[in-house]
Amino acid sequence: MRLPRLSVIALLAALPLLASCDLLGIESGEAVAARNEAEGKAIGSACRHAMRAIEDCYTLNPKAVKASVYTGWREMDEYMRENKLEGIAPVVPRPVEPSKKKKPKPAEDEDIIDEPKAKADDKAHGKSTH
Repeated sequence: MRLPRLSVIALLAALPLLASCDLLGIESGEAVAARNEAEGKAIGSACRHAMRAIEDCYTLNPKAVKASVYTGWREMDEYMRENKLEGIAPVVPRPVEPSKKKKPKPAEDEDIIDEPKAKADDKAHGKSTH
């Protein structure tokens, strides 16, 4: 069966559009994975250069891929040791972990009267509660 000439031309014209979904703003899985890997390495490198522990990097960047953050941190560590470079002091302080202490009880309102005690006091003083 032979396709009409016009159909073949239309298919050939549409082929580049279908092959390049990036033009439509649709990223492939490989592109997303490569971007996440590169971002993780950059985060790890920056953390090491800022003299942060790897655990701090994980805490400050919870959405980053930990394996790529570690790879970037380790590569920067090797580079800095080989070239005898000093890190820079971090500007952003380490996040404070929430305290494991019990929360203080709210202050009791002095205007609130305990009903059973109030009635007992009234009876002791000869007051009627009706």
